Parts: sequence; structure tokens; C-alpha cells
Amino acid sequence: MGERDEPAVVGRRVQRLRIERRLTQRQLAEPTYTPAYVSTLEAGRVRPSDEALRHIADRLGVDFQELATGRPARLVTDLRLRLTEAQRALATGAAEDAARQYAGLLAEAEEHGLPEEQATALLGLGECGIDTGDLEAARRCFERAEERLADAPLPARVPALRGRAVTHHLAGELRYAVYLLESTLDELNRAGLPDPDALLLLYASVIGPYMDMGAQTRAAQAAEFALALGPQVDDPALIARMHGSVARTFLAEGRLTEADASLSKATDLYRRLHLRTELANCHWIRGHVHAQNDELDLAEAELRKAQAMLPPRRAALDNTRITVELAEVLHHRGKSKEAATILHDTLSSEPSPLHSARAHRLLGIIAEDIQTPKTAEHHYTQALTLLQQADTPGTPGAAGTAGDLADLCRLLGDLLRRTGRTEAALDAYRTGLGHRTAPGATQ
Repeated sequence: MGERDEPAVVGRRVQRLRIERRLTQRQLAEPTYTPAYVSTLEAGRVRPSDEALRHIADRLGVDFQELATGRPARLVTDLRLRLTEAQRALATGAAEDAARQYAGLLAEAEEHGLPEEQATALLGLGECGIDTGDLEAARRCFERAEERLADAPLPARVPALRGRAVTHHLAGELRYAVYLLESTLDELNRAGLPDPDALLLLYASVIGPYMDMGAQTRAAQAAEFALALGPQVDDPALIARMHGSVARTFLAEGRLTEADASLSKATDLYRRLHLRTELANCHWIRGHVHAQNDELDLAEAELRKAQAMLPPRRAALDNTRITVELAEVLHHRGKSKEAATILHDTLSSEPSPLHSARAHRLLGIIAEDIQTPKTAEHHYTQALTLLQQADTPGTPGAAGTAGDLADLCRLLGDLLRRTGRTEAALDAYRTGLGHRTAPGATQ
């Protein structure tokens, strides 16, 4: 039997509709059932079969689902249609409008006791929270979506679990984001639930945290798994997300041609689907490819497109890394003053320690170029302090920083040596060597 209300509720509904239509119990029962059966049903003393309810619904001129649950026949279909419209608003960058639509739809779904539709609305609200930078609100929505789907199979819960992991990733909590995604992948595989959509979503989502941790080998493995799953998946948005994530691993491995091919596929799909935020990230990675090829004018154009397309209040991690990338390109193009300005603006928004450190590092390099060594030393020291915070176990971003620490120690050591502070320079070099040889510094 499908979903339905308790027998007493169904019985009262049948009686009310019968009386409204001025039918006797005999007229409602004929020709298949008896008046006594209808009387027992209306009294709530029997749970009618689907066949009996379909007969009675046909005699009453109502939809079976409406008789069984009390919901209007088209309510669920209409609600799902409007959820799709809210998703379209979010995809085109109208996060605040989408949030209002999702909130209203959530209230309707709760009023009519529709857990799947409630979960869909909560997932949408979570994505809105990510786009507006309200990661705490987004996380709560994803957690509530998980609660609504508690009795559903694990593959159905994957989008909520993945959403929660994304909020931790964007907050710089890389280890916990990876834990959530890896443990869900393990559970799916152990339970023998090889759902290609769920697996692809998880593998594509874990690539970003792996890359930010410096775990390039693990990112490459996840990318290979994702690519292998691609032909089994029909959802174009999911395929696009996979290609966008895979491009990052190709880029890190120096496979620029393959990275650009994946980006082209992702960009085309995102453009057709009007997924503005994901398209912005594609422009960001394409800008990185151009920068690696020393095509700085093209890199600047792509990165500026990414900045313009990303929602203004998008979580700091996305905004900061694009801004730092753009600042590096501007610096190499001789636009150091503009680069310094956008870096200072970024730091005023208080991004994560890891990305603040990268901004300070570049400001230090710019200060050295214009021969202000004290300012450069200040920025390098700030960057070191922030990276050491990020390198402390249990703190956001506490992974993948060894290489950055070693590089900063080298920059600081070179600066101190040039200004005649040899002993201090040697201390910086020694510290850098310690980080370079630390376990896990290369993955």
C-alpha cells in the first residue's frame, strides 16, 4: 500500500464526500462492495485496500491520492513545478528571490506533510545560503534536509550530505569536509549501493577539498573515478560539475590541454543550463590555465569575468582565491598598485587564515618590488602567523600548508639576508626546511 492517512481520517473523509454528493452507502458500494463495508470503513474500523479506495474514489469523482491523503490531486505536481522554478532563479544568480520562493514552498510542503518536497526546498535554501555567504544558515538547512530524508536510502540523502560538506569546505574546514564525503563514499560502497549519480556527486565534490589540502594524488584518483562514472549519468548539471572539478586536477598535474578540454565541456553545459556560479568557477580555472601558459591578458579577462559572475556575497573562500589569482596576474602585468588595492579590500572581509596568508604573501612580494622592505617583512610575518594557525591540527584549513610555509620562510629569509640580518635569515631558512621535510608535505 502507498502513503495514506490513518483509517479513521480516511473514513471521515469518505463520509464527508459521500454526504456532499448526496449518495447513500449502497450507491457508493455498488456493484463491488456492500453497504456494511462502507459503513465499517466510514467508522474507521477497517483499513481499505488500494483497490477499494480506487473504487470509492471513482464513485465520488475524486483522485485516489486526494482520498487517501487529503491532498488536492495536483498539489504535489504543482509544488514540484514551482520548486523547479525556484531552482532556475537560483541558477541565474537571483539567490535572494530563490530563497523567498523556497521558504514559501517549504511552508506549503510542511503544511501538507510532504517530506521529500520539504527536503528539496531545504536543499535549495542551503544552496541560497552558500551563494549569499551565510554558511551557518546553509549548514542548518542541509542538516534539516537530512532529517527529512532519515528514512530514505543513502543515495537519496547524498545531496544533503554533500551540501553540508561544501559548507565546511567553504569555511576552510577541509579535514571535516573530506571526512563527510569519504565516509559517505565508504558507506555507499560497503552497502553495495553503486548509485552512479550519488557517487559522481561525491567524487566531484571531494576534489576541491583535496586540492586545497595539497592532496593532489587523492584528487587525481577521485577525478579518475568521476570520469569513469560519467557515461552512466544523465544529469547534465552533474556532468558539468564533474568536468569543472576534474579540470582542477589536470591543472595541478600540468596537463593543461586536458584541463582546457574538460573546462570547455563544463562551460558549455553550464551556459546552456544557466548555472551562473558554476560558470564563474569555470572562468576562474580557465584564467588559471592562461596564467600558467603566460597568457596574462587572457588570464586577466577570464578572472574578471569570474569575479563579475560570482554572487557578491558568495562565501569568502571562492571570492578570495579568485581575487588573489587576479592580483597575481595584475602584478605580473605591471599593475601592482591595483593588485595591492584589491588584496587589501579582500583582507577587510576577514577570509580564512589560509587565504588571508596568501593575500599577505603577495602584498609582501609587491612591497619588495617597490623597495619597502619593512612593509614586505610585515606582510611575510603576518602570512607566516596565519599559516601556522591554519597548520594547527583541528583548526580550519589545518592541512596542505607545509609547502606554503616553506615558501614563505624562503621569501622571508631572502629578504632578511638582503637587509644584512644573516642570523635571522638562517633561522627562517631552517624553519622552512623543517616544513618542507615534514610528513605529509608532499601528497
